[in-house]
Amino acid sequence: MRTRIAVAIMTVLLLLYVVLAGQRALVLLGSGEGVGIAMGIALIVLPIIALWAIGRELWFGVRAQKLGELLDAEGALPDEELEVRPSGRATRADADALFPDYRADVEAHPADWRAWYRLGLAYDASGDRRRARGAVRRAISLEAADRRVA
Repeated sequence: MRTRIAVAIMTVLLLLYVVLAGQRALVLLGSGEGVGIAMGIALIVLPIIALWAIGRELWFGVRAQKLGELLDAEGALPDEELEVRPSGRATRADADALFPDYRADVEAHPADWRAWYRLGLAYDASGDRRRARGAVRRAISLEAADRRVA
């Protein structure tokens, strides 16, 4: 829940920034000077890139959550008991000990989105966010392909 609140706050702040930057961009574009016009264009382009990036991340989060809910409904989420730190994150040693099983599952079933999602959870528990996101992205694309075929 805290993550959703943080995402909502960041999105509102980004939208506020876009509005304020857009106002400043119009002033600079109306200045008639080359540098002002260039800065005005930049103030239009950069917020568009920021909106695209935040939209992409929000869409990733929605799709990842949907897959997690599907796995939970199937009773296929990992259920191992892990030792956790005071922050609530799994200890690295416990997470690393489970990782080979999930990697072997992906190697045995490379087209199974469920295996890729669980591997992403294992990567995340081990603290490897980049690979976790990659595995979950792979799970999302495999599940979308499964839906198109069905």
